[in-house]
Amino acid sequence: MHVNIETPQATDAVPGLSGAQAAARLARDGPNALPGGQRRTLLTIAAETVREPMFLLLLAAGTLYLAFGDLQEGLTLFGFVLVTLALTLYQEGTTERAIEALRDLTSPRALVVRDGRPQRIAGRDVVRGDLLKLSEGDRVPADALLVSADGMRVDESLLTGEPVPVGKRVARPDEIAEASVPADAPRTPPGGDERPGVYAGTLIVQGHALAVVTATGPRSEIGRIGAALGTVENERSPLQKQTARLVRNLALLALLLSLALVVVHGLLQGDWLQALLAGIALAMAMLPEEYPVVMTVFPALGARRLSREGVLTRRVNAIETLGATTVLCSDKTGTLTANRMTVTHLAAGGVALGDRLALAAAPDGQLPEAFHALVEVAILASVVDPFDPMEKAFHQLGQRFLADTEHLHRDWRLVQAYALSPELRAMSHVWASSVDGLQTVAAKGAPEAVMDLCHLDAAQRARIAAVVDELAAEGLRVLAAARGTFAGRDWPPSEHGFDVEFVGLLGLSDPVRPEVPAAVAECRAAGIRVVMITGDYPATARAIAHQAGLAGRDGDVLTGDEIAALDDAALRARMATASVCARIAPEQKLRIVQALKARGDIVAMTGDGVNDAPALRAAHVGVAMGGRGTDVAREAASLVLVDDNFASIVRAVRLGRRIFDNLRKAMSYILAVHVPIAGMALLPVLFGWPPLLYPMHIALLELIIDPACSVAFENEPAERDVMQRPPRDADAPLFGGTTLWLALVQGVGVLAVVMGAFAWASPRMPEAEARALAFATLVTGNLALILSNRSAAQSLWATLRTPNRTLWLVVGLASALLMAALHVPWAVGVLRFAPLPAHELAAAVALGLLSVVWFEGIKWLRRRGRDGGSRERTPAT
Repeated sequence: MHVNIETPQATDAVPGLSGAQAAARLARDGPNALPGGQRRTLLTIAAETVREPMFLLLLAAGTLYLAFGDLQEGLTLFGFVLVTLALTLYQEGTTERAIEALRDLTSPRALVVRDGRPQRIAGRDVVRGDLLKLSEGDRVPADALLVSADGMRVDESLLTGEPVPVGKRVARPDEIAEASVPADAPRTPPGGDERPGVYAGTLIVQGHALAVVTATGPRSEIGRIGAALGTVENERSPLQKQTARLVRNLALLALLLSLALVVVHGLLQGDWLQALLAGIALAMAMLPEEYPVVMTVFPALGARRLSREGVLTRRVNAIETLGATTVLCSDKTGTLTANRMTVTHLAAGGVALGDRLALAAAPDGQLPEAFHALVEVAILASVVDPFDPMEKAFHQLGQRFLADTEHLHRDWRLVQAYALSPELRAMSHVWASSVDGLQTVAAKGAPEAVMDLCHLDAAQRARIAAVVDELAAEGLRVLAAARGTFAGRDWPPSEHGFDVEFVGLLGLSDPVRPEVPAAVAECRAAGIRVVMITGDYPATARAIAHQAGLAGRDGDVLTGDEIAALDDAALRARMATASVCARIAPEQKLRIVQALKARGDIVAMTGDGVNDAPALRAAHVGVAMGGRGTDVAREAASLVLVDDNFASIVRAVRLGRRIFDNLRKAMSYILAVHVPIAGMALLPVLFGWPPLLYPMHIALLELIIDPACSVAFENEPAERDVMQRPPRDADAPLFGGTTLWLALVQGVGVLAVVMGAFAWASPRMPEAEARALAFATLVTGNLALILSNRSAAQSLWATLRTPNRTLWLVVGLASALLMAALHVPWAVGVLRFAPLPAHELAAAVALGLLSVVWFEGIKWLRRRGRDGGSRERTPAT
């Protein structure tokens, strides 16, 4: 595709704002954002919290106490309400701050010229008068007029509904002057070709430009229409749906059993107040109100942890999927490699390529004459102000060797350009000399594409291909260059219309990042297959894959041409073993993802370009590049890499597995701890014993349970073998089989010990003292459950050596609350306890710890079954 070039000197008239000017305009006009999307305030969180069933039950119990004249116990329950509310506000506030920080990090960015230099800023900080640098794949951050453009085409369907991109022209000086008057001045509406304006929210699909901002935020075209862009999709994940079903079912069961208990107790005992309190206590004991808290806190704080590793989360649900990833498809350039392109080898002399040079041996400024034309053509075929690392390398090469020669044509004018396309992996520029008007054609691109432009015969192609293979075998990216001349302005429809001659080859080095081989080895140990996907030459891809530890030096390479010849079934079979894919067109990435998904793999895919967006969207976890990625790629992805580094993806997988492990531990603990609490509320009534637990006891227990499940487990370090086990089954439920039954049996074990202690104590000591003994045993058993559930295989003693400062704060809080409940006179009276002698307290502590001993035995058997007892490892249950 060829495009006309417009490069008037309008940029001289619009040099960009200074930092001070931008700050003043931002303060005057406000942020470049649409109304809405306000963060939740503490008052809003408090209003939501008091509507939760647990709080309503606490309020009901407190009201009953007050209504029947028990002022002390009523006020105590309302005190528990305030303490629990404060704890909830702290947890929700922490979560909200984490979400807000992530929202700021993942907000759209804009490239502006301020203080005479390009700067990447948040889209909301763009102001009127800013000079934007726009390129293919960018989402336009604000309404603007073009002051310089190169082949601009824009998708304005968001505003017009028309799917066909429209062309743009440079604004006339009078149009720019009109736009500088008040923001509500009349302006050209979107839609239609050859108009000078671009609009917030629209997408650059081709070309690059400079544009001066004319309207921001609610004053932009989209602000006037009132559309809401950039909202985060809140579709619930499978795990969230599963948890919601569990909570709903348990809540229904709690309601039915509580109503039945009230009726039975009231009819048998005749004490309807005690019956209502017993029913409320049972409902509170069975209601798993911690599950929604955990499902909110863990993903939000997990996303914040990921951001510290250089991975931004756009869709929180992706964290759940990370730990199940079985195939990781990665770009080569900039992800596996450092994206620091350097020209290291030149081969000139036309088709014969008789002149060869390794640049490491060439002193600065002393390039042999035979290579001058090759470097000259490579620069002419590149963008004047390049962003691409390869084109930057060509310009740097020119500055190093041709700075004082006639080969750098700064006075030439670009009059025509032919962009790189999937059909032809080459680009051409046509330049007009300022002296004689001679038009020079410079082309560069993939060697096979440039050979095609030069119309070489088979023998010539074979000679060049042999040199390409030799350079590519060293891991170099190889590009070819060609040159020709053209007279007149009747441009051919494609580059094939020019008569160009082959000039030579350039070999560029892009070293593998030093941390990549270890990261690849870690993936292999974790059961994750890494597939490198690149548009590079097969021999180059094979060499880089070998350096990265992905494949042997002679490893098999699947090429784009092979993929084009394979049907879907054959591609699925081929992808079972392929680890290197070369000469892949962006649209072929989607077929690769679909083939892997059809095999049952859980796929993570990296990408940076506009054409990568379908593959990123189709993958289970799309990973966009934050440094070089387009806005479209970032919008399609679930995660964004800040540093574009493959090792960051592996760290994210490790953290994703840790988050899921800890989530499973917390959920298992919640289920286990509610069993003895519910049993202690129900069984005494059924057996005709005195009540064991009242609503205030359960409220006190919640002060321990809430921080334990939502904070202590979230801070638990990763298991030692987290990256030495295969990926978990993505379809397996969180409470599947063994996990569910172990949690229930753990709870039953604690319940049996507590009820046994109460049954033994009841005939031997006063009711208040027996209740205190049972409560102390329950609290200790609760702490034992926390410690035991830190690992499904490591012994409790081993977990004590694993650091978790937050957990020990929770243990300390629980111990302090228990001591206060048993020895502070006011608390002893309100809770209907009696002080426990030291030997009885010691017995309660021992019984509580012994309630989980059987589970330690199961873990010991697991360790023996896995590795003969030589090591402690955690299985993927």
